[in-house]
Amino acid sequence: MASAVKETVSNLMDKLSFTKQEGVPAKEPDAEELKELRETYEKAEQDQVFAFYDGLDTEGKAGLFEQLSSIKPEYINEITKKALNPPKSNEQDSAPKLEPLPDSAVASMVDSKSEDIDKWYSSGLELISQNKVAVVLMAGGQGTRLGSSAPKGCFDIGLPSQKSLFQIQAERIYKVQQLAQKQHGKDSVVVPWYVMTSEPTRGPTEKFFREHNYFGLSKENVLIFEQGVLPCISNEGKILLESKSKVAVAPDGNGGIYQALLTSSVRTDMRKRGIKHVHAYCVDNCLVKVADPIFIGFSASKDVDIATKVVRKRNATESVGLILLKNGKPDVVEYSEIDKETAEAKDPRHHDVLKFRAANIVNHYYSFRFLEIIEEWLHQLPHHVARKKIPCVDTDSGESIKPSKPNGIKLEQFVFDVFPLLELDKFASMEVKREDEFSPLKNARGTGEDDPDTSKQDILSQGARWVRSAGATVESEGTSSGVEVSPLISYGGEGLEFLKSKTIKAPAVIEREE
Repeated sequence: MASAVKETVSNLMDKLSFTKQEGVPAKEPDAEELKELRETYEKAEQDQVFAFYDGLDTEGKAGLFEQLSSIKPEYINEITKKALNPPKSNEQDSAPKLEPLPDSAVASMVDSKSEDIDKWYSSGLELISQNKVAVVLMAGGQGTRLGSSAPKGCFDIGLPSQKSLFQIQAERIYKVQQLAQKQHGKDSVVVPWYVMTSEPTRGPTEKFFREHNYFGLSKENVLIFEQGVLPCISNEGKILLESKSKVAVAPDGNGGIYQALLTSSVRTDMRKRGIKHVHAYCVDNCLVKVADPIFIGFSASKDVDIATKVVRKRNATESVGLILLKNGKPDVVEYSEIDKETAEAKDPRHHDVLKFRAANIVNHYYSFRFLEIIEEWLHQLPHHVARKKIPCVDTDSGESIKPSKPNGIKLEQFVFDVFPLLELDKFASMEVKREDEFSPLKNARGTGEDDPDTSKQDILSQGARWVRSAGATVESEGTSSGVEVSPLISYGGEGLEFLKSKTIKAPAVIEREE
């Protein structure tokens, strides 16, 4: 029985992922190998991928053969069909029943008792001190919208210190390790950082980390890995070629994190280290509290498998996904799926706030025990369709095509697709203050919303609040304002007593105690 389960899991992993082996010299397949692979694609009616094979050189044939060998065309047909024609349940015949999460599953940094927050912080810091907490960073995106081809984590948002997003987040890990070490008298504390990249960002990310000496963290505690890809599909359901010797592929979405934990060595490494609690987040949030002791402590105290941070929706029309109950299950519902009446509904107990206000910020906690059973639930996650303009080669004429309108689809999974699989008692949500914990970087400078200038100002405004709270006076010079407090000095506003009664002329950087 055990061997059968293992074989089934192995087969599933083969279907769900393909990766390219590095450093293997080009070797043209023999006739039998080629015949067998062609037959596989012919059976799936996807043999157009061999349209130019016979005219390729040895390297081209070897590369295409290797790539095609790692794709399961029948499986691609299967998930494409399901994505384009999702199975309907009885519940889909009527409007879904939407409800806020029950009080038993939520907490709020806005109105929780200070003693509860202190308790969560203490227990979270203790778990960190025991080396039971790890961090997974989703950093597959490039800074294309920001005018940069580099990984988004390399981006300098314009702080006085000129620190990148990667450096800011690394320094928060360094500081929380230091806080736990000091609080619990440990010789050393390690929060391993697992950085998930995509194919185009992996090399530049590794180089950036090396050049900056891993921002003060130990190299062995920073593991960079790569999310998977899936073939791009034409509107007619055919696998597209990017060139005559390469299949067009695209990253499998942020939901690819679960598959990537398996196909990389990450989960095995976590197991060896004795990790029990995992914090996962996106790179573009400059205010993220990495390995937040409060969030870890809250989630662990409730013994949940997944918890998520949310911020309060600004207004009824803000275009954010909402975390709620959908037909009795935890879920994320996109703003486009909610009608005007539902979006504008007020909380019957608090008439000044929206009933549905828990905005998703892709900031999650996982119990390691849940990640240990990924094989049991991964196949249940759906794939979603994104219609895109996909450059490709016409397999009839051999001409390169740069489409002016969507000519195909990319298949992707969302990180929250797993939420409905959980029982409600294994899911929780914590509302945090937007000004303290959420400032995404999405747009080019000058747009005025979620851009480098707003990210920069949110950090400077936070720092100014911290130093004023510590008893300092902040004086602004000209139009510039705010204070950048290095994460190496303070993780969340603590430890700034040395600034009491001092006057700080903004903009300023607090990098060390003076």
